Amino acid sequence: MYRYDSYDQRIVDERVAQFREQTRRYLAGELTDDEFRPLRLQNGLYVQRHAPMLRVAVPYGLLSSAQVRTLAHIARTYDKGYAHFTTRQNVQFNWPDLKVVPEILAELATVQMHAIQTSGACIRNITSDPFAGVAGDELIDPRPWCEILRQWSTFHPEFAFLPRKFKIAVNGAEEDRAVIQCHDIGLELKRDAAGQIGFRVLVGGGLGRTPIIGEEISAYVPWQHIITYCEAILRVYNRHGRRDNLYKARIKILVKALGIEEFRRQVEAEWLHTKDGPSTLTEAEVARVAGHFTTPAYAALTAEDAVFAARRGDTPAFAAWVRRNVRPHKVPGYAIAILSLKHPKSPPGDITAEQLDLVASWADAYSFGELRATHEQNLVLADVKQSDLFTLWEQARDAGLATPTFGLLTDIICCPGGDFCALANAKSIPIANALQARFDDLDYLHDIGELELNISGCMNSCGHHHVGHIGILGVDKNGEEWYQVSLGGSQGKRTSLGKVIGRSFAAAEMPDVIGKILDVYVAQRQTAEAFIDTVRRIGLDPFKLGVYGEAAVKERKQHV
Repeated sequence: MYRYDSYDQRIVDERVAQFREQTRRYLAGELTDDEFRPLRLQNGLYVQRHAPMLRVAVPYGLLSSAQVRTLAHIARTYDKGYAHFTTRQNVQFNWPDLKVVPEILAELATVQMHAIQTSGACIRNITSDPFAGVAGDELIDPRPWCEILRQWSTFHPEFAFLPRKFKIAVNGAEEDRAVIQCHDIGLELKRDAAGQIGFRVLVGGGLGRTPIIGEEISAYVPWQHIITYCEAILRVYNRHGRRDNLYKARIKILVKALGIEEFRRQVEAEWLHTKDGPSTLTEAEVARVAGHFTTPAYAALTAEDAVFAARRGDTPAFAAWVRRNVRPHKVPGYAIAILSLKHPKSPPGDITAEQLDLVASWADAYSFGELRATHEQNLVLADVKQSDLFTLWEQARDAGLATPTFGLLTDIICCPGGDFCALANAKSIPIANALQARFDDLDYLHDIGELELNISGCMNSCGHHHVGHIGILGVDKNGEEWYQVSLGGSQGKRTSLGKVIGRSFAAAEMPDVIGKILDVYVAQRQTAEAFIDTVRRIGLDPFKLGVYGEAAVKERKQHV
């Protein structure tokens, strides 16, 4: 992974010292709330419902064991003993006292971490495939390119005060595990006919109040020009993006207003000024960054370890975990292991300090000292020998991190919701917990198969409900919490936005509602047909009928 040089370290250390003084002045009454607000946001500090929240950057989801141990220490020392992994591969602390935040940032800096640009109207954390560098379907490793974009975008003076926050994702595999179609800029690595690396560029994607799938603005931008091309996009957005309306400030609104052809014309015109300018990448610069992402010292192993195969055959619980939480590795004898942060008794994405320490030790013992965060709010050990999987599973099971449900119904993506966030209309975590408790039969979950259920507490869609096969959105009805259900969303190469099935429901109704939806699926599915494929084939009407009943559906149609 990328390691800071002395220049990087000095920048981060100076930012910590700067914010320490700003915090001192605020606590001393020398800065007003309005004066302090942009300063704290530049350092990832929010004021939420009950306490400050600090969001820590995890570039493209990659962490070292030393960094994870530091996160554990911070959770134990300055917070309430846990941390929360987000849908942008970052980590949040939900309960720090304001006065100790500079101390937290100082400790993060000792392991090359920070909270810079995790909030505010700037370019946020660059996200990518959590299986980057090891996936069997990978075409080009996206990590060096993510790091190049991170270095370019961090502290970029021109893009420090954009109309709104700006998110970039990069994918280099056949399967899109970075959801590039739902980002302000989505980059897909590819090769031209001569084998040269370049990028397919999408623009104007995003969820939130107005969900939009990104559109292709360029089929191929040579790697030398990807920074200058992104700069051209951002300059057009910075010039014309709305600053008079917070809800219409994202680039997706501008792209829709202009149309993709006109937006492309303006970007191409802007690009002419900088295409071969100082931001043009060189082979030497790419090689410098790529040199940090070396191939680990893999052992020469057989394609399938005999002990691993035997354990899988004689231990059903281990076999179930392997089936759901282990993925193929490009190197023979190795595997990608997913540690689940979806224990039924914990909020999705939460992990205790003790669990973080254990994960760090497993990274050292089994995965070359590294791990990754996923946008589904799980963790990944990317380089585990098959012969180590059984031992890892035993240890993870004992620690509550081996729930064998990756990609199943109860592997729920969930924002913090009204339990923490001041913007939320409704709580998300209790709904997730209620569904996990209701659908806790592993045989049933495996029979239902692949199903993505996402929950957001408000229209900001931090839980990505729009692209869940089943999406749940918390809404406010006369001061009460209700929940709207949508079906048919999906991520990946066939990204789609779900459609609302009808009226919203009270919290207590939600387990029964999801149960009725699943009953319709089981009754209507064809052999080996996945939930999302059944929804696409039969449409929403059978699900509406199953949920609301015939009389309610007829009444609704009469009012349309």
